[in-house]
Order: sequence, then structure tokens, then C-alpha cells
Amino acid sequence: MYAIVDIETTGGKYNEEGITEIAIYKYDGHKVVDQFISLINPEREIQPFVVNLTGINSSMLRNAPKFYELAKRIVEITENCILVAHNAQFDYRILCTEFKRLGFDYERKTLCTVELSKDLIPGQKSYSLGKLVRAVGIPVTDRHRASGDALATVKLFKLLIDKDTSKTIIQKSIRLNPKYQLEPRHIDIIEGLPSITGVYYIHQEDGEIIYIGKSKNIKKRINQHFTGTNPKSKKIQALVTAVTFEATGSELVALLKESEEIKRNKPILNRALRRTSFTHALYSFVDENDYINLKIDIADHRKKPITTFSNRQSGKSFIEKAIEDYTLCQKLTGVYKTKTSCFNYDIKTCEGACIQEELPEHYNRRVSVLIEKNSYKNKNMVIVDNGRDIDERSAILIENGVFKGLGFFNLNYQINNIDVLESIITPMNNNRDTQHIIQSYLRRNKRLKVIEINS
Repeated sequence: MYAIVDIETTGGKYNEEGITEIAIYKYDGHKVVDQFISLINPEREIQPFVVNLTGINSSMLRNAPKFYELAKRIVEITENCILVAHNAQFDYRILCTEFKRLGFDYERKTLCTVELSKDLIPGQKSYSLGKLVRAVGIPVTDRHRASGDALATVKLFKLLIDKDTSKTIIQKSIRLNPKYQLEPRHIDIIEGLPSITGVYYIHQEDGEIIYIGKSKNIKKRINQHFTGTNPKSKKIQALVTAVTFEATGSELVALLKESEEIKRNKPILNRALRRTSFTHALYSFVDENDYINLKIDIADHRKKPITTFSNRQSGKSFIEKAIEDYTLCQKLTGVYKTKTSCFNYDIKTCEGACIQEELPEHYNRRVSVLIEKNSYKNKNMVIVDNGRDIDERSAILIENGVFKGLGFFNLNYQINNIDVLESIITPMNNNRDTQHIIQSYLRRNKRLKVIEINS
């Protein structure tokens, strides 16, 4: 017997979420034999993004029953059942947390339809519930509401049972407890960590750092390491005895510190990050007709790029947006291979640089603006971002196109005065990785405060 579950929550900090809606369909392998659907008053705030996603708001839940009023019914309908959910680890954890608040140990065997789908319906672009059920032709209504998602999971599970012709895959996937149950020592480590942005250091017994990472939520990220099943996570789980951290407030500061700390300490489990963090770059050259051409290409450390990208797709997306924003020619940006005019010229969105109809100086002016905006070559500037406290800001200093270091300040005069600014900056190494980190962050965060300074 199976209890197919979907839960909607308030969102918020890990293990502090509350349930706003629950749907359980008791399924005997052929048909639904019982069901339970209810809104729940979580007695806590619902995150705004969750309200937008589910449509469930606090006023809808004001008169809804509280969890303790429904707990007995949930226990009864799931008794002697295997709990089935799309991402069972999440739904089961939320249920266990709610029961733990009532002083009750809730324990069920679990089955995850994400895990089963990867085995039985391989090769899908996405295994999110919405995209997966659409891909296999399962109708879904009331998406992101418990009843709609649980019913879609019932239909998906029915399909998975049919596909498991050997009747062994589902049996092997049943878990007695949460799939990745934390050890007591891991729980103790997590409880001592904050949910803040910063860099964290994972130590083994002799104090040696075995892994360095960054996160916008250190506690959540360490929990992911402790519950992961990939080889790196398993090594961390086996070796970890302590986790230390440094608050940064700013994700950019965290990225820069992480990169430098990995290069300095060379932790045994950071080997993949020792390699350059970008694969493609944007280059420019002037053709025989005096037009500046742009090209996304594999990063070549012998050449000086305008900016760099983590992968080819990121570079491709950048150049496609640049064509639109700066009215550039598809041919001169390497997007449209042709010996004549580009496609955009035919639809009147290219000024004709591809066939020398637009003068080079006019076209090159727009290309130069793009290059200037996406390269800090020869620039003197300070990037201002979040600090570690509410009244503090971080400052990343660039002098003559070279990353000099970073620091924290409380008063604006500290960054408007170059001598004072240099005194609060901690020097750091400038290299291709730091350039990539800064340029990528500036591209993603358009509203970031950047102050040009006079050296």
C-alpha cells in the first residue's frame, strides 16, 4: 500500500518551514482507496515568493486547522504505507519536523518518484514534476497546489509501476528512513552554523582543511554536503570533524575569497576547482573592411579576452542579447555565417554593416560601448556590495584594470578618499579567475553600485 503525498510549505530557513497545505492519496497499486486534503495554518509567516507560486496566502489559512489537529488523521492514512512523493526527501523531512515539534517520532518507508523516473524514464531534459509529467503526456491541473501535484504524482507513479517490468527497481528504491539521514555528529556541526553568506572551511580530525566552499546560506550548504550521495559528499561525510566559516555578506566577496583560499590551501577535495573556472571568452578583431568583429571562442590564455564565460551556452546567450541591445550585426558577431547580408538585415534590425552599408565608424561606436561596459581594462573603480552587517558595505578595488583586493567600510568618505580606501583594502592576487568572477558577477547584477575613482 502506498501513501502518495504532496506538501506546500511557507518557505524560509531550513527546518523552520511550516506546512500550508497537504494532500495524501492512499493507493493500492491499482486505484486510490482513500484521500486526505487540507489547508493548514502554519502559525508562521509565508514567504512572498511562495505566495506568488502557490497562491496560498495568510488570510486563506487564518481559520484553517493547525497541524496538531490533523496529525492523527495523517498518521492513520499513512499507517502501514510506503510514503511516495516527488522529491520524497523534502516531503518526508517536513512531516518528520512537524511531528517532532509535537514530540512524536514519525517513521515511514519512502519512495522518491524523481529517483525512480531517472531509472525508468531516462534521458529527460528535466525531472521537475511539471516538466516531467508534460513530457510523458500526463495532464496536470492546480500546479503548485498539494492536491494537483499529488494527483499528478499518482498518475506518474502508476506509469512507473507499469515500466518496472522486472518489479525490482521500485522494490530496491524503498528507504526505511529519510534517504540520507544525518549522523549525530553532523547534526551537531550544522546546529553551530549560521544561515549567512560567506566562505566555509571543512576540517578533518587533525585540523587540516579538506574542502573550501562559498554559499549564500552556509548552514543549508553544509547540510547538502552531509546528505549528498556523490563521491565528494561521501568523502566529506567520512572525514569531517569541524566546519569553520568567515562571513562576507556579499556573494562576490565570498567568490573571490573562495578562489584565493583554494589556491592558497589546495584542499584535497577541491581539485576540480583548481582548474580555471571558465571555458569560453569574448574576443574582438578588426576585419579587412575596418569593422570591429566580436567572437565567442574557447578561452585561450595567450590572448586577452574582453570578458569570459563559464561555458559556451553562457557566451552564446550574452552575444545574442548584445546583438539586440546594441543593434549589432549577426554576421560580425559570428552568429550568422554568410557571405552576404545577415538575417537581421533582411528584417530591418541590422543597419547593414554586414554588406558595408553602415559606415564602420558608426557601427564600431556601438561595439566600443559594449566592450567598454563589459571590460574593466584600464579602469579605476570600486564595486560596492553588501557587508557583513546592516550598516556595513564591502568594497572591491580595481586599479588600472587590475583587481587589488577588498575590504569593508561603514562610512562613504572611506571609499571616496583613495588614501583611506587603500588603507581598508586587504590585498589579494589578480589572475584570470578573479577577472572572470568579477566580470560574471557584474553581468548578473546590473544594479550593483560601481564608483569610478581618480587615481
